[in-house]
Amino acid sequence: MKLNCRSRDIYTSISNALSSTANKKDLQKLHSLLITFGLSKSLFLSGKLISKYSQFKDPNSSLLIFRENSLTNNAYLWNTIIRAMTHNELYAKALEFYAEMGKLQVKPDSYTFPSVINACGSLMDLGKGRVVHEHVKELGFDSDVYINNTLVDMYSRCSELGRAREVFDEMPSRDIVSWNSLISGYTSNGYFKEALEVYTQLRIGGLMPDSFSFSSVLLTCGGLGEVEEGQIVHGLVEKVGAYKDVIVSNGLLSMYFKFDMLNNCDRIFNEMVRKDSVTWNTIICGYCESGFYEESINLFLEMVDSFKPDILTITSVLRACTYVGNLKLGRYVHNYMISNGYKCDNIASNIIINMYAKCGDVLHSREVFESMGNHDLVSWNSLLNGYIENGLYQEAIDLLRRMKKSFQPDFVTYVALFSICTELANVNFTEELHCDIIKQGFGSTQILGNALVGAYAKCGKMEDSLKQFETMKVRDTVTWNSIIASCGNSKTSSLGLTMLSRMRKEGIMPDVPTFLSALPLCSYLIAKRQGKEMHGCILRLGFESNVPIGNALIEMYSNTGSLKNSILVFEQMKTRDLVSWTAIISAYGMFGEGRKALIAFQNMKAAGIFPDHIVFIAVIYACSHSGLVQEGKACFEQMKKDYNIVPRIEHYACVVDLLSRSGLLTEAEEFITSMPLKPDASIWGVLLSACRASGDMKIAERVSEHVLELDTNDPGYYVLASNVYASLGKWDRVRKIRTSLKAKGLKKEPGISWLEIRNKVYYFGAGDRFFEQRKEVVELLDDLSGLMAKEGYAADVRFVLHDVGEDEKVDMLCGHSERLAIAFGLLNTKPGTPLMVMKNLRVCGDCHTVTKYISKIMKREILVRDSNRFHLFRDGSCSCKDHW
Repeated sequence: MKLNCRSRDIYTSISNALSSTANKKDLQKLHSLLITFGLSKSLFLSGKLISKYSQFKDPNSSLLIFRENSLTNNAYLWNTIIRAMTHNELYAKALEFYAEMGKLQVKPDSYTFPSVINACGSLMDLGKGRVVHEHVKELGFDSDVYINNTLVDMYSRCSELGRAREVFDEMPSRDIVSWNSLISGYTSNGYFKEALEVYTQLRIGGLMPDSFSFSSVLLTCGGLGEVEEGQIVHGLVEKVGAYKDVIVSNGLLSMYFKFDMLNNCDRIFNEMVRKDSVTWNTIICGYCESGFYEESINLFLEMVDSFKPDILTITSVLRACTYVGNLKLGRYVHNYMISNGYKCDNIASNIIINMYAKCGDVLHSREVFESMGNHDLVSWNSLLNGYIENGLYQEAIDLLRRMKKSFQPDFVTYVALFSICTELANVNFTEELHCDIIKQGFGSTQILGNALVGAYAKCGKMEDSLKQFETMKVRDTVTWNSIIASCGNSKTSSLGLTMLSRMRKEGIMPDVPTFLSALPLCSYLIAKRQGKEMHGCILRLGFESNVPIGNALIEMYSNTGSLKNSILVFEQMKTRDLVSWTAIISAYGMFGEGRKALIAFQNMKAAGIFPDHIVFIAVIYACSHSGLVQEGKACFEQMKKDYNIVPRIEHYACVVDLLSRSGLLTEAEEFITSMPLKPDASIWGVLLSACRASGDMKIAERVSEHVLELDTNDPGYYVLASNVYASLGKWDRVRKIRTSLKAKGLKKEPGISWLEIRNKVYYFGAGDRFFEQRKEVVELLDDLSGLMAKEGYAADVRFVLHDVGEDEKVDMLCGHSERLAIAFGLLNTKPGTPLMVMKNLRVCGDCHTVTKYISKIMKREILVRDSNRFHLFRDGSCSCKDHW
C-alpha cells in the first residue's frame, strides 16, 4: 500500500501512539482512527493492535482483528496472534493457529517457534512439543539460541530433563538464558545436585550469573542444605548488587529459612529496599514452620496493611493461631478470608476446623465443617479430634456413627477414639472399636494394637489387655510400655515387673517411658531390689540425666523406705524442676522430716523455682506429720499472699490435718466452719479421724453427723463415722450406717499388709486364718503379748469396732494384718535384720503401740508404710512422734 506524505504522517503518528498507549480506552480510540483513515488492512498496524489488545487482556479483540487479515501469508501476523494467545494463557488456541498455519502453508520463521514451544511447555504436551521440535530441525532453526532456550524450558516443564540436557549440549552457542533455563529445569524438578553442577560450569565458563540464575541456585542450595555453597552464592549476590532485585532477596530469605538461620532471614528482610507479596509470604510461612508463631502472626498483621497474602500464608497464620491458642486472631484471619473472597479448598477448611477446635470453639469448628461442600477424611478426623480434646465424648461418638455412613474411618480416627475409651472406661465402646478395626483390616496395625492394650486395661479388663498383648505378632517398645503401665493401672504390679523382665529377655531395650511406667510398680510392692536393679539399668543406658527419670527415682526410693537414696538421687541431679523439689519435699514429709522439708522448700525458692499449688500441699503435709503447726500455717498464708495461689479444697484439708494431728481439734473445727469453700467429706474425715485417735468423742459425734449429711459414695467416711459410734457404744447407729452401706452397694476396703522376703511377696488380711506358718505366727504373737504385758502394755480395745466381749476384742486386735506380717517377718528373717511392712490403710493406735514394744523386745528396726506415711520403729519409739 503506497502512502502519500500526509498519509505517511498519519501512519507514523498512529504507529507511535499505539506503541505508547497506556490503557484500553485510548487503544479503542486509536483503533477507530485506524479504521477511519483506511489503515485497518495494514499488517504492521494490525499486528500492533493485536499485541496491544493482548497486553490489556482482551484476546477477543485480538482475534477479531486477526480474522479480518487472516488470509495473509505473512508469518508476522500469525506470529503476533500466537504470541497474543500465549500471553493470555490460551495455549491450546495458540497451537490451533500454528496448525492452521501449516494447513494454509504459511511458512513459520524464527519468531514463530518460541511462542509455540512455550505453549507446548505450558500445556505439558510432550507429544506436540516433539513434533514442533522436528519442524524446527526441518526448517534449519536448530542453531537459533532463542528457540533452543525455549526447547530446554519446554522439555524441563515436561520432566524430560535428559532431552533438555541434549538440546543444551548440542547448542552451538549459548547465552545466560540458556544456562538459566537448564538450571531452572533441574531445580523445579527437584534435581538440585545437577542444577548446582550446571551453575558451577556456568561460573567456570566465565559467565556472570544474573538475577534468574541466582534465584534458581539459591533454591537449589536450600534444597540440598548446602550452607557453605549458599553463603558463597550470597557473597556473589552482594558483590554484584543483585540483592537489590526483590526476586533474589526472596530467594535468599527462602534459602536461609531452609538452613534454619533465622538471624540471617531477619537481617535480609529488614535490609530489603523493596518487598513484594512473595517476600511477606516467605517470611511469614518461614517463621511459622520454624515454630516462631507469635512473630509469624505479628508479621501477618503488618502485611495486610499493604499486601494481599496468598492462601498458603493465610493457612500458615491459622496454624500459628492454633499452636498458640489465639482464638481471637484465628477468628480475625477467618473473617479476613471471607471478606476478601478467598476460596477455601478442603485443605484450608480443614485447617480452620482444626484451629477452632484446638482453641476451644467447637461450635464454629462444626459450622465450618457443615458449610463444606465435600468432606474428606481429614475433615471428619479434625472435627472428631476437636470433640475429643474438648471432652465432648458423646458428640464424638455420634459424629463417628454419621461418618461411617459416607466415609470409612482410617487408623488415625481409631487412635483418637481410643482416648474416649480410656477417659470414660467404656468397655462396650472399646469392644465395638476393636471389632471395627478387625473388619477394616487394621488389626495388625502396631499403633492400634498398642492403643487396645491400654484401653482394655483402663476399662478394668486386664485379661483382655493381656490377650491383646499376647496376640500381637510384632511388639515394639511402646507395646511393652503399654502393658507395663497397664499393670500399674490395674494394681497387678507384680505382673508389670514380670513383663519388664520378659521385655529385656526378648531383646527389647527399655526407654525412658519404660522406666517411668515401671518405677511406680516398685513403689506399690516395696520392691526395693527391683528398683535398685532398674536404677542400675538406667545408669548403664545413660538416662540418669533425664529429669523425669530422676524424679521417678526419688519417688521410688522414698516409697520403698529409702530416704537416704532419695536424697542421693536428688543431690546428683544436674538439673531439677519443680517436680524434683516437690518429690524430695514429699519424701521428707513421709519420713517425718518436716524441718528438712522446709529447708528444701526455701532452697527451691532460692534456686528461682516458682512454687505451685502442689508443692504447697507437700510442704504443709510435711509440717503436719512433724507437728510444725505454726510453720504449716505460715506456708498456707504465704501461698495466698506472696504467690496469689487461691487455696483449693486439698490445701484446706492439709491445714485441718495439721491442726488435728497436733490435738488442736477445736481450732480445726473452727477453721472448717470459716472456710470460703463448702467442706467436703475429706475435710470432715480428717478431723473425725483425729478425734477418734485422741478420744474426743464430743467433737467426733458432731463431725460424724456432718459426714453422714454429705451422703458421699466413699465407704471410708461411713466407716469412720461408724467407728465413732462404735467407740461410744451406740451400736444401733453403727448397724444403721452398715445397712446404708450395704444398700448403696459400698464396701469397706479390707485391711491388707504385705512384705517381701527373699524376692517373694507375702500378703496378710485382717483376721486371716489361711496363710503359711499361721500356727507359728499365732504362737509368736501370744509370746510377744506376754512379754509386752510385763513391759506395761495394755490392749486399747477402742480400736475394735464390733459389739463383742472384751476378750474377743483383744483377739481381734491380735489379728490385724500388720501384726501378722510383722510376726511372719520375725520368724523368717535373721535376728537383727530390719523389717519393712506395707499397709493399705492407716495403722491403728493399738498396732502402733504394739509395734513400738516389738521393736524394743526383739531388738529389730521395723519400717511400716501405711496409707499416710512411714513409721520407723526403733528401741520402743517411732519416728512419727505420734503425729501420724
